[in-house]
Amino acid sequence: MRAADTNVLIRLIEQDDPAQLALAESAVAQGPLWVSTLVVLEMVWVLEAGYGRSKMEIARVLEILTTNRDLVLEAPDVVRAALGLWAEGAAKFSDYLILEAANAAGHSPLLTFDKRLAKAPGAGKV
Repeated sequence: MRAADTNVLIRLIEQDDPAQLALAESAVAQGPLWVSTLVVLEMVWVLEAGYGRSKMEIARVLEILTTNRDLVLEAPDVVRAALGLWAEGAAKFSDYLILEAANAAGHSPLLTFDKRLAKAPGAGKV
């Protein structure tokens, strides 16, 4: 299976470059694309920092991403769990993604100095 980089996902989401959008859509049409957790993390950062998307808008993108047949996430359960925490919590999505990756790997608690993250299940203060 071929894999997608962040910029491919951003083109599909933002549709801000017609030529690249056509190429990205063509790539998806040829069969599913694998999406690493790192790409998901970078995609959220780009949508926030580069495109000024709101938490609600990004959450909707993540929901669609976790159920899309054409994009196969490396760890969809980790992304869904992080999304659930992020929807209710005050920490950043990246922090919850790190937490859920550690939990999924059986490495808990995640020790942190981040007071907001430390309140999440499976995290703890150093």
